[in-house]
Amino acid sequence: MFTVTVREHLMIAHSFHGEVFGPAQRLHGATYLVDATFQRAELDADNVVVDMALAATELRGIVAALSYRNLDEDPDFAGTNTTTEFLAKVIADRLADRIHEGALGEGARELAGIAVKLHESHIAWASYRRAL
Repeated sequence: MFTVTVREHLMIAHSFHGEVFGPAQRLHGATYLVDATFQRAELDADNVVVDMALAATELRGIVAALSYRNLDEDPDFAGTNTTTEFLAKVIADRLADRIHEGALGEGARELAGIAVKLHESHIAWASYRRAL
């Protein structure tokens, strides 16, 4: 399996519901490194997995829509714990939508999967992987 990864960063504010989250139940900020990895079994006719510039542009747009916002105030996330794991899935699903819409080029329609990893710190991260 061939892969290409592009990186962006995300800064948000949010709070969590549930005693399991301890002090994170209060409003707090989070900064993530976001890695999006695109996968395919065989390279395309140009010997690439995906156009890196297009992949980076689409990831940047998806992350920008979430950045510098209090996710507690976003109606799409009402009543939802916007954990690192959850946000990895949101970003992966939004990238998948863009791939299916053709935003990453026709060749990207042959991608086998995508994985999004959010690095919460240098010692903790979460990821979500899905087929396309």
